[in-house]
Amino acid sequence: MNLRAQRDGRLRVVTLVGGIGLSGGAERLARDVTLRLDPDRFERTFCVTRWPDHRFDPEAIERVMGELDDRGVRFLGLDRRGAYDLPSWRPLLTILRNETDIVHSHLFGSNVWGAVLGTLARTPVVVAHEHTWSFQGQPIRKLLDRRLIASRADAFLAVSRLDRDRMIEVEGIDPGKLIIVPNGIPEASATGSVDVRAELGIAPDVPVVGTVCVLRRQKALTMLIDAAAELTSRFGRVQVLIVGEGPERPLLEQRIAELGLADTVRLLGHRDDVPDLIRGFDVAVCSSDFEGTPLSILEYMQAGLPIVATAVGGVPDMIEDGVEGLLVDPGDPAGFAAAVARVLSEPDLAAELAAAARARQQKQFDVDVTVGAIERIYEGLAQGRPAAELGSG
Repeated sequence: MNLRAQRDGRLRVVTLVGGIGLSGGAERLARDVTLRLDPDRFERTFCVTRWPDHRFDPEAIERVMGELDDRGVRFLGLDRRGAYDLPSWRPLLTILRNETDIVHSHLFGSNVWGAVLGTLARTPVVVAHEHTWSFQGQPIRKLLDRRLIASRADAFLAVSRLDRDRMIEVEGIDPGKLIIVPNGIPEASATGSVDVRAELGIAPDVPVVGTVCVLRRQKALTMLIDAAAELTSRFGRVQVLIVGEGPERPLLEQRIAELGLADTVRLLGHRDDVPDLIRGFDVAVCSSDFEGTPLSILEYMQAGLPIVATAVGGVPDMIEDGVEGLLVDPGDPAGFAAAVARVLSEPDLAAELAAAARARQQKQFDVDVTVGAIERIYEGLAQGRPAAELGSG
């Protein structure tokens, strides 16, 4: 493998991702990792394929851009006007051809483009990164993962054992290409300036159940709303807070209205003060039908919250049932409500789960652990070592 000459000896890395990372765990992780790569060993470029992004507050975008600049990360935004706007890829292709040793893409769409453009540009190392897996009924995606992405990537990263196993067994991907790299998060920047109970008018003795996620079907939030009805019948006053925005919002609003839960379930929309908000939860929950290694659960663990989650994807790798949280089957609102009710009713159990969750997050799921693993993979691949020697797989 012939890497291009770099006078200062650093490897030139381009991170390729769809968004800037103000929502969606995968995009946020991609940005966190890029920011924390050792600048003495890596020259970093952060490429966002959908830019400009008008979904978010301009001040929030400006803060992210400022952080990238302060850390010495070059930013490249592609002004794509549609899925087939091929000329918009030209600036990235030029960089990949002339100024890149490693391209690391995140999520399916960027993985496709990273494989195609990396091959066209003859970029020495191509790394693809899948952050969750649920491809049932998607034969074209399975084919592209195996025949395009995996065949052209030097390493294909998975975030959990279950994802890796499915990629092998269902998609037929070569195990020698796959490396498990669990997600990690940085220390939260809570300010303590937000009192969610005071803001929302919630009395101190009212139980608060909360979740943070993009409002999409994968998150099974209708199941959480159905569970909220069960909790209301048991506890009377209870608040269920759903933080985030997304395409499922109209459906969720409809379900809340159907069940008469407008005073119980609140959709708070996108918030930039999540670390402060979640400290107002009594129980943090994840109701998803499928997951990789969700950053939201890591945030709950870091905050020292008791957690109830569905036992899907990589979640059981993060939480041992009864130790760091309670796990339930997906699609079971009654079982979900019963687990939440147990935590609310047993304060000693809640405290034990919360303490164990925080300890495990700090030991295994800190972003510096993730970054260190990725740095070793980059350097190993750059030296011509196969992925099979660099990690699980």
